[in-house]
Amino acid sequence: MNRRQVLLAGGATVTTALLAACSGTGGTSTDPAGADAKPRKGGTLRVGALGRAGAITRDPHGTQANESDYLVISLVHDTLTAPGAKDNTAPRLATGWKASDDLKTWRFTLAEGATFHDGTPVTAEDVVWSLRRLRATPSGASRLPGIKAAGIKAEGDRTVVLVSDYANAELPLLMRLTTFVLPKGTKDKDIAKAPGTGPFKLDWFRSGNARLVRNDDWHGGEVLLDAVEVKIFESPQAMSNALLAGQIDVASNVGAVAARTAEKREDIQIVRRPDDMAMPIVMRTESGPFADPKVREALKLAVDRKAMVKQVLSGYGKVGNDILGTGDPAYAKDIPQRERDLARARKLLKEAGFDTSKTYELLTTEDISGLAESATLFATQVREAGVRIEVVKQESATFWDKTWLKGDLYTTYWGTNDSVVFLASKTMVSDSAQNEAAWDNAEFDAAYRKVTGTKDAAARADALGELQRIEHESSGYLLWGVADGIDLAAAPVRGLPTLPGYGRVQLERAWLAR
Repeated sequence: MNRRQVLLAGGATVTTALLAACSGTGGTSTDPAGADAKPRKGGTLRVGALGRAGAITRDPHGTQANESDYLVISLVHDTLTAPGAKDNTAPRLATGWKASDDLKTWRFTLAEGATFHDGTPVTAEDVVWSLRRLRATPSGASRLPGIKAAGIKAEGDRTVVLVSDYANAELPLLMRLTTFVLPKGTKDKDIAKAPGTGPFKLDWFRSGNARLVRNDDWHGGEVLLDAVEVKIFESPQAMSNALLAGQIDVASNVGAVAARTAEKREDIQIVRRPDDMAMPIVMRTESGPFADPKVREALKLAVDRKAMVKQVLSGYGKVGNDILGTGDPAYAKDIPQRERDLARARKLLKEAGFDTSKTYELLTTEDISGLAESATLFATQVREAGVRIEVVKQESATFWDKTWLKGDLYTTYWGTNDSVVFLASKTMVSDSAQNEAAWDNAEFDAAYRKVTGTKDAAARADALGELQRIEHESSGYLLWGVADGIDLAAAPVRGLPTLPGYGRVQLERAWLAR
């Protein structure tokens, strides 16, 4: 999975949650079957997704830089928990979970009758093996926070026991990141062709393009489409053109520019997913020119956030306040919005002794629409505070290998932004394997442990508010805005999911009205 495409969730029962998650398109329609037509089975949905041929990966537990790879993997393999429309954590391969009184031991119950695509029953041993394999990856500690390999055990055929090093009330939510399940003992050389448990089976895969067919035995209920064909595109523009030419039915995660272009097209639906993509600028806090909190605050004050949202996102998004998780129901709305203040920014830079005669590099990629553009506009804006920035674009593989987690100043993105705790666990707790800003703040760590270790709702809410206050004041994240996730779809497409992150690839309830 692409570590930026974070899984966030909700729901009560697997069938109900998934139906709710995919209940509408969110766009206009010229449905030939009528607006009130009932879902029907059949047809092949042709989906375009971004990716580069040189970055293809087939490993569900690896890092997918391609959205096309992520889409294919997510349709073939189930995670234990998933996004939903009602609550933050919904069932997927696991239908239920229960914690011990001390919140350290969790038992996950697997879906009854769940099988792999070859007909083999899914057992707790398969899940244990898969989670241990996931834990052994370079970023395994952050993917399974607080869980060591020895703390992952089977209890009978359908119960998986996870023992955390610390009390963690949020473990089911945190388990949404890449907990894809493979048959026990699958060899690395066979991973690409290993059977999954998801709603679609892999028919073929060629150079990033794939065809998947319906899994009639899926444990989650009826799958409507006969097949999904995934086509890889290197740019949003090429993907949009393919949709307009009738070569694909859905342009996935195509971006705000394409949405603005399609606004007057009655034959094109615009599907919006609020709080889908956080696009912060990361400032290294451990060392380097941005280690001083005053310098970081100065840059945060130098940004014109409304202009960034208007120009970079074409208005398809909202202003950020340097706290990841803007879509969280518990997001702290009482923390004052940071506004542009160039005079104070210059004052803070002077107090910090920041060298304004130097030019500093801001490293970015063109992985997603608007990312490089945000870097360029940011550089222009902070120049008014006396900070000279040179934007350096890197090829995707180089960026994630040499800059991510290491750079002094760089862009990043997280494809879902509706859980403060989830993102804190992945990127800000001092021992996180994906601590992007190298932030080590004992006060923040203590607040995080209090949030995850507290049962009392009021006490937990207070701790969550404190967590966000600390993040807002001193973290290395400059979150200027949050982009809507945007799909463009042909008129006959129905039932596309409107949830962000992993939720947007749940296509089992999608159907074609033709």
